[in-house]
Amino acid sequence: MNKKIIIGILTILLISGIVALLKNSEDNQAAFAATVYKSPTCGCCTVYGQYLKRQGVDVETVTIDDLSNSKEENGIPRELESCHTSVVGGYVVEGHVPLPVIETFLEKSPDIKGIALPGMPAGSPGMPGLKQGKWTIYAIAHDGSVSEFMDY
Repeated sequence: MNKKIIIGILTILLISGIVALLKNSEDNQAAFAATVYKSPTCGCCTVYGQYLKRQGVDVETVTIDDLSNSKEENGIPRELESCHTSVVGGYVVEGHVPLPVIETFLEKSPDIKGIALPGMPAGSPGMPGLKQGKWTIYAIAHDGSVSEFMDY
């Protein structure tokens, strides 16, 4: 067989495979919206919003100068604070919580205020570095009490 024909066939197969993968990943993307509240100077918050968008989440970014009022209004205990706060499906999601955790949380739909990944752990969505060990995701109850939701 001619080399050009073989290369052409391989190119078509490669393109077909890429299209199939893209189609499959689109079918498996998240189907909800999130509002991310961030400060005007926070780059990792912007990257977190982009991470969610790439996964199919409809993201609205709201930039505010002082996040402390927003965190207080959303009932986030100080020990669970991170750099940004999101609202997803009526729940508060504090910090760089990975999408699979948010999806699990929304599926369970517990009667709580929200969840939090405190601080800014390396390797979490939006943060540079490698993930080291498990992260504890905390549940925030309506009364402000805190418990472990899951390890990730």
